[in-house]
Amino acid sequence: MMGLATEELAAKTGPGLGSLLNVTFGNAPEMIIALFALNAGLYEVVKASIVGAVLGNVLLIMGLGMLLGGWKRNEQSFNQTAVSATVLMLFLAVAVLVLPGVFEMINGQGLPMVEDNLLKFDSDVEKISVIASVILLGTYVAGLIFSLRTHRDIFNPAGTEHASGLGWSAGKALLALALAGVAVGVMAHLLVGSLEEVAVSFGLSEFFVGIIIVAIVGNAAESWVSVLYATRDKMDMSVHIAIGSATQLALVVAPVLVLASYVLGPFPMALVFNGYEMVGLVIAVLAAYFVVQEGKSNWFEGLQLLALYATLAVVFFFA
Repeated sequence: MMGLATEELAAKTGPGLGSLLNVTFGNAPEMIIALFALNAGLYEVVKASIVGAVLGNVLLIMGLGMLLGGWKRNEQSFNQTAVSATVLMLFLAVAVLVLPGVFEMINGQGLPMVEDNLLKFDSDVEKISVIASVILLGTYVAGLIFSLRTHRDIFNPAGTEHASGLGWSAGKALLALALAGVAVGVMAHLLVGSLEEVAVSFGLSEFFVGIIIVAIVGNAAESWVSVLYATRDKMDMSVHIAIGSATQLALVVAPVLVLASYVLGPFPMALVFNGYEMVGLVIAVLAAYFVVQEGKSNWFEGLQLLALYATLAVVFFFA
């Protein structure tokens, strides 16, 4: 349903806006689940799920799309200018997310361990986290103005997408996307609950569950849509969804959760990630930067992204 609705919207509004609406409704369930975890004081689980979702989008989803979409094709192409602008936003977001942790590592009590769910930081890093969150949100708003108004022709070129043939109006497609997002949220909540119980019974750590399992389940709908477009040789939509979702998570979901922690959580949540998370974020954004530079992709590049994700997952398993 999300795939069909996104295709109809993209045909009427362009791939940029269509993919934006897709990732917005796709990320809504993760935001809701994270708010419940935030209220329970599970801060490290919340941050692990955010990092896991970013890694999953950039490495797993984009890697699968490039692998499956390029398997029977020599190469696939996408709008390099638009994607590069989005990757630059993602790089900025990751830099801002990592810097409070660097401050804490040098001037504070050090980086948290993976099991520190109730670790409280000093007021300086909390102030830095709030200011950084406002900067991230401001940057995202500026990015929307850039992609939807001042440079709309780059992100939404005319004649690049075709409808699925259902003949839906923009309003009907948007309603279908919203309803599908709600359904995905309900299913994700149920799946996450059952997966956490199974993971505990198998002796998996809470950190691994948050950064790998919960992230994969939360991104299941977006993963399907992104890979579906890649197999149809519509890499603009596929890459926009994968990179756009990661960017929205870093620029919107993470800062909103920091600000919401002042109301919902037992104490403010600081943007301080553990060492594994920080290194994973940096590696992922660098990989994304190098892969999209030429505006072309092939199955081998997708395989390399998947290999990198698998290696990170193995490290997180033993962390």
